[in-house]
Amino acid sequence: MPRVFHVPTGDRTWRVRSRDRETAGEREAVWEPRGDQGPLGAGSGIVAGYLAPHPPHLVYAENPPQNEPRSQGGWEGLRWAYEDLRNRLRAHRADVIVIHAPHWITMVGHHVNCVPNPRGLSVEPIFPHLLRFRYDFRTDVELAEAIAEQAADDGLVTRKLEIEGVRVDYATITALHLLNPDWDIPVVSLSANNNPYYYSTSSLEDMEILGVATRKAIEATGRRAVLAASNSLSHFHWDREPELPEDMAYEHPYDNHQYRWDMRLLELIRAGRTTELRRFIPEHIEATESETKAGSLTWLLAAMGWPEGLGEVLAYGSVIGTGNAVCAWEIASTASEEVQNAA
Repeated sequence: MPRVFHVPTGDRTWRVRSRDRETAGEREAVWEPRGDQGPLGAGSGIVAGYLAPHPPHLVYAENPPQNEPRSQGGWEGLRWAYEDLRNRLRAHRADVIVIHAPHWITMVGHHVNCVPNPRGLSVEPIFPHLLRFRYDFRTDVELAEAIAEQAADDGLVTRKLEIEGVRVDYATITALHLLNPDWDIPVVSLSANNNPYYYSTSSLEDMEILGVATRKAIEATGRRAVLAASNSLSHFHWDREPELPEDMAYEHPYDNHQYRWDMRLLELIRAGRTTELRRFIPEHIEATESETKAGSLTWLLAAMGWPEGLGEVLAYGSVIGTGNAVCAWEIASTASEEVQNAA
């Protein structure tokens, strides 16, 4: 039977000793002292936030052993940007990755996955020939429960998912794998009550509340957290694909209108003009049917306090016509630079 692991506050973290134990039905978690506050000089709290899009094509192109289909590569620009994020994640020595994704759709309330050891087969319903992925990871149950309770205290309808065996959505799995293919960092995953198919942008207000609640829970539990918003930008896409899905000769933006609006949003990120970005996100959704309507990006930036002067665009690329950007907001590195400059 899987065991429940509660990640304590303070100066300890855990690692998985051996992924070979998966065949035996469970893995051993080993507690180890963290030792310091990490090389970037920041303590607990949110240390970074990443825009981490989830097209299944990117995992397909990586050919990980957990995914059944095999590919010849493709979408290298986006995949190389994810390599950059992996290095940053390691440098931050994060205790947990907290992720919000559009495809865990909950019609009533915001749900938080509190299952200690989610595992199973995640199949992309539109592209099952690209993603049939066997996942097995650990949840930071203490933080997950704290986020659910804080969000409820702050006025949101909130539920804790505690049912073993519920399949984890492909968007969550894809982004987590691309960020951390070793799967050795605990996770908290959040549902999309404001999903990209039914509700208007007015529900982005709830995502602001959820973001603040997430930050409060992270700080209260003493975690060193990296946030991941798993969504694409412009979201019109082709309804046909080439015989070889990874044939990059067929890959380009859906149209110039979608592309130009994505560039307007990314210019605001690159310039660190986050206050303007906050106002622009609903306009971008209206113009492009952006997947940010699910609220992932709003949640991430609200949790980080809509920081001015931060924001990097590491890559932009099309996947079946949709616009996808890998972006980073690095709070810990900025804090470290400020300390060094003051010295």
